[in-house]
Amino acid sequence: MPVSPAANVLYGLPHSLYTGIARSYLRTQGIAYLELPPAHADFVDRILPTIKRSIIPVLETPDGEIIQDSLDIIDHFERQGVPYPAYPEGPLQSVLAVILQYYGYQAMLRHAMHYRWSYLEQQESFLRHAFATGSDATRAEAIMARMQSYLPALGINAETVPLIERSFEGLLDILEAHFAQHPYLFGGRPSVADYGLIGPMFAHLGRDPVPSDLMKRRSPNVFRWVERMTAPGLDTPDFPGYGSEFIAEDAIPSTLEPLLKHVAEEIFPELTAKFECMDALIEKLQPEDGQPVASKAHQRHVGQVETTFRGAPITSGVAPYSMYILRRADRVLERASDADRSKVQAYLQRFGLDKALPGERGYSVDRRNHVEVWERR
Repeated sequence: MPVSPAANVLYGLPHSLYTGIARSYLRTQGIAYLELPPAHADFVDRILPTIKRSIIPVLETPDGEIIQDSLDIIDHFERQGVPYPAYPEGPLQSVLAVILQYYGYQAMLRHAMHYRWSYLEQQESFLRHAFATGSDATRAEAIMARMQSYLPALGINAETVPLIERSFEGLLDILEAHFAQHPYLFGGRPSVADYGLIGPMFAHLGRDPVPSDLMKRRSPNVFRWVERMTAPGLDTPDFPGYGSEFIAEDAIPSTLEPLLKHVAEEIFPELTAKFECMDALIEKLQPEDGQPVASKAHQRHVGQVETTFRGAPITSGVAPYSMYILRRADRVLERASDADRSKVQAYLQRFGLDKALPGERGYSVDRRNHVEVWERR
């Protein structure tokens, strides 16, 4: 049955990491929407021919605009104006929020996919039910097999599994202390940092049986934040009188500093190696402005790098989408005063996060016609 044109339609799935981000944002902002699975006829007949790849989430607005990607869905509504804007006004909070958004969107794929697929035997019935939602058992089987095949490109192997699990437990402990004092990462409402983390922390780690059980037993305040992020509006009865603003004067609470150290330890040297891989690719190919980053629309990786995760050697896929996210932090600094720019850079250096920003490289990554493209300046 065709969907009514009067509603925002979110095409996604309950167990999808990136759908979870978009859904959380829409619920928080009170934006009415109808969620449908990608097996729905409207997605197959109208959306797929437009975006040219089978990917979720996709939002179709009442006037027929199609927006693919949770980040772009957020930015679409931010431009229109929402009750709880997700980008802090202070340059330091804003830059850190983008870096934490990147961590959730990209670096935490390793944790999410490990706990989902390495413990398949313990949670198989749950996952089979999830992947058959809006589909059928045969298609679910094929999708599950494809998802499991991604583990090597995410650096998940026998040597890294203990490190990934210690990393997740450490992250839970850090966030537990923070969310005991603050409802969201930067204060009284979620920022893009919260939306970045909620993807893996809900869809995989807060929903699949094995990691969600660990989260509930080890870090109840973190699980409460997951509930808060997936509820309508600001679900903060446990913080009466806190308010809905970001922490004043662009301040960073001391409880957030261990998270920044943790993130720096997680993303480097891998992120630096990925930037260098893209630099070499640009030098070799000399692409024109607007040229797709890959020859096929569904292809997200443009190469692989040999690097390390917490000291263990890994092979990791290089997705230009990482630069697409982090360029937002560069743009914050471009708009900042000289004094604010120096303040932010000094703070990032304290935690080893200064190299998380791409900086001037002679190129960037944009999204046009629903695919990532090289942007040449």
